[in-house]
Amino acid sequence: MNPRAKNLIMKDRSRPTLVRTMFARISSHYDTLNRIMTFGRDKSWRHFLVNIACIPKGGHVLDVGTGTGDIAFEVLRNNKTNRVVGVDFTLEMIDMGHRRPGGRKIAWCRADALQLPFPDNTFDVVTSGFLLRNVTDIGAALKEQIRVVKPGGRVVCLETSPNPYRLIRPFVLFHMKNIIPFLGHLIAGQKKAYQYLPASTLEFMKPEELAALMAEVGLCNVSYKRFMFGTIAAHWGERPI
Repeated sequence: MNPRAKNLIMKDRSRPTLVRTMFARISSHYDTLNRIMTFGRDKSWRHFLVNIACIPKGGHVLDVGTGTGDIAFEVLRNNKTNRVVGVDFTLEMIDMGHRRPGGRKIAWCRADALQLPFPDNTFDVVTSGFLLRNVTDIGAALKEQIRVVKPGGRVVCLETSPNPYRLIRPFVLFHMKNIIPFLGHLIAGQKKAYQYLPASTLEFMKPEELAALMAEVGLCNVSYKRFMFGTIAAHWGERPI
């Protein structure tokens, strides 16, 4: 595993509990704030992610760290015959997703991304959105996703990324460190949670580093595409046949 990936394995094993508590507190405002913070562009990123996943018609898809199910719902919009399981370790987020229109069409499951409760080779595709920056072991989370996807199936994810462009970096940093916490406080009353989220973006791996880790843990044909001034990246790879 590359050194940066090792550094991103959280030393404080109480961190998952803290993250779970944070997402529970912001669950009722999570979707609204995502739309505002991304200027509505998050919908197009999910659309791209689901298209690049190459889900077969009627495919069985697992969305890990599903939250309120944004990617899971996009999978169903892409093809109504698809079957989707949404996994998250925050019950409040799952409850919000289940209440959304069409929420009963998704099989919701409370589980840890590091210990997925599914047999090997179960799913045609595994997706995730903004999950990996929150887990204690990125490589282990990816290996679990590889384990449960069928040979030839894709593992795809959306993740945040440090901004690579020097000219606009000060504006991006101002947005992340000031505007996002302000909006979190104004709309959700949760300033600290929305200080953590930008901080986890700035500390996370660069897209090329995450792509290298994906290949290192066993995926092939790994690639990625940047969005939002380089602060978001879609990654994908295939489990070897």
